[in-house]
Amino acid sequence: MKLGVEAALVEGILVPGDVEIEDGRIAAVGLAGVGRGIAAPGLVDLHVHGFGGVDFSGADADGYRRAGEALLESGVTAFQPTFVTAPADELVASLRQVPRGVVGPRVIGCHLEGPFLSPARLGMHPEGARRDPDRELLERLLAAGPVTHMTLAPELEGAFDLVDLLVARGVTVACGHTDARTPVAHAAFDRGAIHVTHLFNAMRPFAHRDPGIAGAALARGDVTVELILDGNHLADETARLTWRAAAGRVVLVTDALEAAGVGDGRWHLGAVEVEVRGGVARLPESDVLAGSVLTMPEAVRALVRVGATLEQALDAAGRVPARVARRADLGTLAPGAAADVVVLDDHLEVRRVLVGGAERVAA
Repeated sequence: MKLGVEAALVEGILVPGDVEIEDGRIAAVGLAGVGRGIAAPGLVDLHVHGFGGVDFSGADADGYRRAGEALLESGVTAFQPTFVTAPADELVASLRQVPRGVVGPRVIGCHLEGPFLSPARLGMHPEGARRDPDRELLERLLAAGPVTHMTLAPELEGAFDLVDLLVARGVTVACGHTDARTPVAHAAFDRGAIHVTHLFNAMRPFAHRDPGIAGAALARGDVTVELILDGNHLADETARLTWRAAAGRVVLVTDALEAAGVGDGRWHLGAVEVEVRGGVARLPESDVLAGSVLTMPEAVRALVRVGATLEQALDAAGRVPARVARRADLGTLAPGAAADVVVLDDHLEVRRVLVGGAERVAA
């Protein structure tokens, strides 16, 4: 099957010509023919709490399918359902419901955003459920479901022991919701943490003599950083500065909650009630941001606006997050790779989506 596109993004390079798919995999790129649109690797969201009216913390199999169909419409072909801080029994229950496999997009494991977070940088996370590092609790959580990614505050006593355990289990370790100073940040990265959760949000502010974890991450070449480019979490200047410092290491995420793809109103992010007004998610009667209603194509367009090329922005939504997730089979259209494809028009709107070569969304 040929896609009938005019070009394809292959390993960060826009290759003119069509794409052929056979047996669920990319067979060839750069084929002669007249087509329309750009084929890119399916988008990969490593940080999403809910979508299409579904909150993942309480979702069953049907809920995951409904959210998956909505995510497909936004070009997402792989994702990590993400759980905010909650009591241990609730996290275990959520983890046990995580599907393994395809629910429309691929579920590539899940992301625990907590509970081992800084009490000074909780953001919207409930204070009563926050925990200091606890190896026994972590073992229980890892046994409950397919945890592939965890956010923690490295400055907490005992956090490095958890980093060691997570690295040994092949889990991506991210630093976030943290008050860590620069030396602690570097120590965590040297220990095996490779990622920073929503850079600049819910962490020690950057200062000229103590740039904190944000400055440490931007100064290194071995750490990837998340950006939530919804126009609320970061100023354009901050996003532009980050891109200039860390091009190729930026991971676009949505941090979306169940309101994404639906609209304003009262919603939930885990057990926390959230109010969405004018497309901005906050704790009720508060200025505290609580996730977003961002989609991945919107994030791609926002990164282009602050200075990335089209190829670089799509990489930040596909190839780079796939690398963070240690999924070399995803985020690429190289021949032999899984045919997870999003076809975009000139305005970067989603026109077609394929997962494993099967058409899931068609214009």
